[in-house]
Amino acid sequence: MAKRRQLEAGDTAPNFTLSTQTGDSWELYPSLEDGPVVLFFYPKDDTPVCAAEVCAFRDRHEVFTGRGARVVGVSSDSVSSHQSFANRHDLPYTLLSDLGGEVRALFGVKKSLGFMDGRVTFIVDKGAVVRHVHQAQFGVKGHVESALEVLDGL
Repeated sequence: MAKRRQLEAGDTAPNFTLSTQTGDSWELYPSLEDGPVVLFFYPKDDTPVCAAEVCAFRDRHEVFTGRGARVVGVSSDSVSSHQSFANRHDLPYTLLSDLGGEVRALFGVKKSLGFMDGRVTFIVDKGAVVRHVHQAQFGVKGHVESALEVLDGL
């Protein structure tokens, strides 16, 4: 698969379908009918920084839903890994399994430090337009705070 540039605010998000931590199928475009999607790509289940990020989104989940947004996490881990990770951290939102990294590539999320999957959050509005991109490999709470600020303006 050819490498793409990372999507930016104003770009149209590509539609995709992946499996959730429960094994169900989840598709972006139909999900947008209910409101914006906060789509965050993270490197790996069961690592300290990723656990901090998913828990930061969990702790503010009601604020996101109160603003009409759906939170969805994506990594290349398996469905069973996601299921265990979600259960361990009591996650109230969907995790998607992007085993081959195809969706990560569609969004242009690059490796960080040359070897680790990048950590990038996109806000996609009801029209499938990317409204915001936040990229930071560490400072994971910034992903949550910047997403909430942008949702206030939508």
